[in-house]
Amino acid sequence: MEAEQARALLSDPMSVFAFLAAIVALIFWVSGLERFRKTFEVIPPVIYVYFLPMLTTTFGITPASSAAYDWMTGYLLPFALLLLMISIDLKSLARLGPTALVMVVAGTVGIIIGGPIALLLFKGFLPPDAWQGFAALSGSWIGGTANMVAIAESVGTPESAFGPVIVVDTVVGYGWMGVLLVFSGYQAFFDRKTGANTAAIEDTNRRLAEMDRDRHPTTLRDFAVMCGMGMAGAVLSVVLGQRLPRLGDPTIISNTTWAVLIVVTGGLLLSFTRLREYEKVGASGLGYTALYLLLAGIGAQADLKAVMQAPVYLVAGAVWISIHIAVLLLAARIVKAPLFFVATGSMANIGGAASAPVVAGVYHPAMAPVGLLMAVAGYILGIYGALACAWLLAIVGT
Repeated sequence: MEAEQARALLSDPMSVFAFLAAIVALIFWVSGLERFRKTFEVIPPVIYVYFLPMLTTTFGITPASSAAYDWMTGYLLPFALLLLMISIDLKSLARLGPTALVMVVAGTVGIIIGGPIALLLFKGFLPPDAWQGFAALSGSWIGGTANMVAIAESVGTPESAFGPVIVVDTVVGYGWMGVLLVFSGYQAFFDRKTGANTAAIEDTNRRLAEMDRDRHPTTLRDFAVMCGMGMAGAVLSVVLGQRLPRLGDPTIISNTTWAVLIVVTGGLLLSFTRLREYEKVGASGLGYTALYLLLAGIGAQADLKAVMQAPVYLVAGAVWISIHIAVLLLAARIVKAPLFFVATGSMANIGGAASAPVVAGVYHPAMAPVGLLMAVAGYILGIYGALACAWLLAIVGT
């Protein structure tokens, strides 16, 4: 580790952290410029947040190993998760209606069973630790980046496996998003052929007026409370997690997993209290900021050479997402769901809160908030569903 740090231009942990924070800040600043807005709609900021630090490590600016990365993984993840979970409005989710929630769950089930099947088909062409990379990808495809990091830490995904995982997540995941956007022009045909119950959309649309959240400027008091609450919760979850036993062979429930489960469950419980009001002053935004800083640290540890394994991963990822689609279509047939709920339910899993509102808005411009709420539902399922998928992947891959 010391030799790697000596070869890098930056070696002091604080300098490494500051450099990565500056990269994240630059990416989001550029993404807000009008001339680059279309570019970032096609390739979202999260991809740059991962790949740019990977390149800085490849060219010797940042080290592949640093105490900064260990701290970021240990504490920024539970910090982010606590603030994100507290922000969730479970009552609004319940008001979405059964059709929307059934399609989100169907999408999650498709990911849980699709991963092990894809790994079984292709594991002969992949390295022995491929199941750990698949496990991390299952987290990304059931709820988003935070779940990817949590599952990767849980199963001990090596840094070298992250390169192919991000390639698959980008190419397959966002490629499928592009297909869904094209399909928006055929939703009337799909709904007519399947006899879909479009009244569900109209009913959901009527509920939107009840789901609006007032937001206020963040004061110093708000920011101090959120930072203190987040860090205290993060440290407490880590301390409690270290006292609980590891489960599984290979390990599926590690000390980090316990910490994540504690902070996610505790955050959901706290979302029923007045603490949820902090979402009005940016609790989730602060949580996502910590999450992107963490992702930059993970990117800086990744092995760029591992991307060369991506072709086989890409084919396996395509098979995986095809199973996800098949389960969604079967569920849609059973509950007579419109194509809107098929597309949004899929993207609520695959793309999370960044992509689901976009897809929902293309199908029905007034329904973008439904996409966000469905993504939140997928996010709640994420950590639990991805752990189930990781357990199945471990069985197949070892």
